[in-house]
Amino acid sequence: MGIDRTSEATWLETLAPRHRELLARVGDIADACAERADEYDRAVAFPGKDFDDLAAAGLNAATVPVEHGGLGLGPLHGDTLPLWLMTKQLAKADLSLGRCWEGHTNSLVLLDALASERQRARWFEGVVHGGEKWVAWSGEPQARKPGERTAFGTSITAVDGGWVLEGTKAFATSATGADRAVLLVNTAGPGGARHADGPAEGLLLLACDLSDPSVTVDESWWDPIGMRATASHVVTFDRTFLPAADVIGEPGAYLHQGWQSAFTPHYAASFLGAAEGAFDYALEYLLRQDRTADPYVQQRVGSMAVNIDTAHLWLAHVARLWDSGHRREARNAGNRARHLVEHLALETVEHCVRACGARSLVRPSPVERILRDLTFYARHDNDDHVLATIGRAALGHTHDSSFFKP
Repeated sequence: MGIDRTSEATWLETLAPRHRELLARVGDIADACAERADEYDRAVAFPGKDFDDLAAAGLNAATVPVEHGGLGLGPLHGDTLPLWLMTKQLAKADLSLGRCWEGHTNSLVLLDALASERQRARWFEGVVHGGEKWVAWSGEPQARKPGERTAFGTSITAVDGGWVLEGTKAFATSATGADRAVLLVNTAGPGGARHADGPAEGLLLLACDLSDPSVTVDESWWDPIGMRATASHVVTFDRTFLPAADVIGEPGAYLHQGWQSAFTPHYAASFLGAAEGAFDYALEYLLRQDRTADPYVQQRVGSMAVNIDTAHLWLAHVARLWDSGHRREARNAGNRARHLVEHLALETVEHCVRACGARSLVRPSPVERILRDLTFYARHDNDDHVLATIGRAALGHTHDSSFFKP
């Protein structure tokens, strides 16, 4: 008896041959990434070798336009599902890697959408030929955790030739690995995009060279239960000068054009990757332990299989909406997918643990890490607020489809 891979094969058959070849290359690299995941998790270290391998294989420029030397994937180029399936594969190997990869590729989508042609040529050159890694940082949470005396936040001041930034950002993904960051800062005061209450026009996007000595990383704050290898430390800006030439797009464009909603279903792709990692572990473990005749085990496996297929269907549906230019529908469907896939993924991991028992939670089992990582990453947006936003949209009420604010 062997493992039934019919469903996975069916998904691959729906893709163009070049996309199947691309995902096969990603899969080869993901196997090596999975071997390193435990090491990066224990060390709370950015998965630098993983990104080196992706760059060496010409995969790190996935969302860079073809005319600039990239693969031209993502919602701007009518090729969204292959990007999300790449993310799924990397997140299956290591959910922290999937999150860092999301931040990198989403940042490049923003540059492609909002940067000037001169900026795009300059920055995409660094990605394609220099292997540069990008992130986008907004996080300036005003709520404090126990023991914190001050909230995070930045202030920005206009000066001759640009802007001066001072203050701190938290949850700064890839802080010790990225080369450049898209900084979301608000002229109205602390809060970035997610935590600010000022007008949309106050939100600026600025590119920052993270090798600037005025930018420092505090690695003591980031000690979470999961997603440890995202290296999402606190970053301090000590009067960092950001030249006017590095301002991206018009003030408020990120909010007015709803770009956050393009990335919401991308999180779901990572959730699905984590779920697939648990599912594959369960299938192999149960077969090896000769436990496949147990009817309760069969029910658990059946539920996992249905969950995985359902998540794929939703991602494919949202991707088609983006690729066909139906942006309003894509935003609404993307929020629904993000909500549903979170629950499908968490349920799949629970089924895996129930079917395989406590040994699945003993290191170096990947399920132990998947459970921690997925539980933590699912907090990235408050699912209660996501679901309420879906309800407000269905009722025709005014709603925030990006950050799910009441």
